[in-house]
Formats: sequence, C-alpha cells, structure tokens
Amino acid sequence: MADPLGIIGPSGAGPATPTPLRGASEQHAPQGPSFKDVLMKNIEQVNRLQQDAQTAVEDLTAGRRDDPNAVFAAKQKADIAFQMLLQVRNKLMDAYEEVKQMRV
Repeated sequence: MADPLGIIGPSGAGPATPTPLRGASEQHAPQGPSFKDVLMKNIEQVNRLQQDAQTAVEDLTAGRRDDPNAVFAAKQKADIAFQMLLQVRNKLMDAYEEVKQMRV
C-alpha cells in the first residue's frame, strides 16, 4: 500500500523526507470520473435494464416473444441491479447520518 502522507520511508520504517504540500494554484483536477458521474451512469443503466425487462414482459404477454426463460433472466437482472443500487443508496444514507452526528 502506498503511503499518501510520506511518513513511512522506503525501507518501511522511520519517517521519509516529507514532500511539500501543493498550493491552491498547483492543485490538479481529480483524474477519472467523479462519483456523481459514476452514480448517474449506474442509475441510467439500472433504468435501462428495468425498461428492457418491462418491454420483454409486455412482448411475452402480447405473443411477440416465445422465450420465457430470456424474459425471466432479463427481469432477474433488472431486479438484482435495482437491489444493488438500493444498497448503495442505503450505505450513502448511513454515511450521511454518521457525518451528521459528528460534533464539530
């Protein structure tokens, strides 16, 4: 594991030479997508899976499809994706509640 604070030296013991902190003008934008972008992308993906599953069910009941196993698989996939998204939401709410309880 990398040492983000520069406290552990290359030999694994003792302090290393600290690196100077960057000033406000030297800060770089974070690399990679933001948390918001990742979350929005996953929400859209779950929505698309649910819409596809709903369309598959409608097609099956209307007689336009004759593969109930594929419809069942699409429905299960959408359900699992939604459950996962719901658990992420629950963890975020728990973290928010914990931060809200902190005393300053």
